[in-house]
Amino acid sequence: MATEETLNDLFRDTLKDIARLTAHVDGNPAGAVETSNRDEFEFRPMTLERGGETAFSYDPATTEVSVLYAFLEPRVLDEGIRLLHVRPANATAETPGGYHFRPPFGWMNDPNGFGRFGGKPHLFYQHYPHSLRWNNMHWGHAVSKDYLRWTHLPIFLFPSDELAARADGRGGAFSGSAIALPGDEAGLRIFFTEHMKDREPEEQVQFTATSRDLVNVEPARLILPARPAGLGLTTDFRDPYVFKGPDGRWKMLLGTRDREGGVILLYETDDPAAVAGWTFLGTLHRENRFGMTAAECPCMLPLDGPANDPATRWALIFGLLTSRDPATGRRNMTLATVGRFDGRSFSVEFEQELDFGTDAYAFQAFVDEGGPIGIAWLANWTDVSKEIDMPTAMTLPRRLALQSGALATSPVPGVESLRQRQLDAKALLDGRTVDLANGSVEILLSLRQAGNAFRLDLEHPEATVAVQLNDDGLSIPFSVANAKASPRYIAAGARPSTIRIFLDAGSIEVFADDGRWTGTKRLPGFEGVTAVRLTAPEENIIAAEIWQLGL
Repeated sequence: MATEETLNDLFRDTLKDIARLTAHVDGNPAGAVETSNRDEFEFRPMTLERGGETAFSYDPATTEVSVLYAFLEPRVLDEGIRLLHVRPANATAETPGGYHFRPPFGWMNDPNGFGRFGGKPHLFYQHYPHSLRWNNMHWGHAVSKDYLRWTHLPIFLFPSDELAARADGRGGAFSGSAIALPGDEAGLRIFFTEHMKDREPEEQVQFTATSRDLVNVEPARLILPARPAGLGLTTDFRDPYVFKGPDGRWKMLLGTRDREGGVILLYETDDPAAVAGWTFLGTLHRENRFGMTAAECPCMLPLDGPANDPATRWALIFGLLTSRDPATGRRNMTLATVGRFDGRSFSVEFEQELDFGTDAYAFQAFVDEGGPIGIAWLANWTDVSKEIDMPTAMTLPRRLALQSGALATSPVPGVESLRQRQLDAKALLDGRTVDLANGSVEILLSLRQAGNAFRLDLEHPEATVAVQLNDDGLSIPFSVANAKASPRYIAAGARPSTIRIFLDAGSIEVFADDGRWTGTKRLPGFEGVTAVRLTAPEENIIAAEIWQLGL
């Protein structure tokens, strides 16, 4: 028989397995949440019945809190969340004056579900809240009025309970897309891949789920439990992108690969809600160059007319994971193909690389009220480290348009609203070094003739970087001390007449001739470019502007 002392000792040992967070409002107990999972943080909602001065407490001997945020649910879409606590392990670096979208905490990669819902642009993204490294995937969420100033919302989508039990990187809620609910019904429907490493026979399957208030998501439903048979596909089968085809039916693209290269699959359904009845139509497109690479994060949208007009040209955009361009050494490229789409087959008229800097990955776009708009992850998987933090952001949102036989991607209208004050552009034209303060700036150069040569050297604490135009084309020369040779980031043969450069902590984005050529490069560290100097033959540059930017 156990003694009273033994029972008390057993009870104390049991308590050590329970983590507990308690809330007091105006000194009175208001609620508590608990978990007994030692292997991973668990999300626990706590509803406070009344407002007041609120204190949260926990015993650090038994409990660790990863993230604590608060919000008023009736007003969260307008006010967002209020971040109350974050650990050093998942606190994002401060970037004063920065104007690119960054998560409020944790890791971020691919944009997901980018679209307009409830009258406002929404951005979902691949997210791991508890660390600055990739791990089991969640969906983060933000809303905006202008694509530039974002309000952070509660975490939208969590991994399944099985995947969330341990921080072992086995998978989670991978990338996908979103559509509005049919008719006058409020809300949206998302589509996403659930990845579970070593699951047999399918590591990757497709789910859908509904949110009727744009904040909370209902339980997900499995819609595609297996890859199509007989095509010799690898287990890659991911990133559902759903859109309305020219025949009025919902279409779905999925990325995969076989022994030859990347493959994009096409599905469709007659279901107006896009829930059931998904049928495999066949292979829409494939890319066999650049090594045996997986096509991923596909998106497709009409460019220059309504979807149901046979004359409308469509853009099919996709990333090539592990790809390598033998001419330049660039990795993980994004390709854009443009042609006509009849709902079942895609007739390609031309193709191009979307971004010669390659650090605009997982590009996702949709047709908004003013035309096609897209956004990408401002990073490249070759730079991801398991040891050190790295700047992770989204690119400036970009409009898409056909321009002189090419797909142009330029900053969204309204980006000029970021301008705060002008800096000394005359000094730049005179060849003097211009200080850029915190490095969040926009530089505009007008050339006397298309293709006139120049070099813009940018001072950065961790990299040698420039923007250069010469007979070879437009390039971003880039290198880091004591690192292996960098790829050559170049738009070969480009001869623009206007150059627009956006600098921020951790990034450079170059738009030439209104986005006819676009180059995006992630810069190391969390500091911006400190100064700039222009070198050019006399009278090659006829005008210049430098603007300090900020939100």
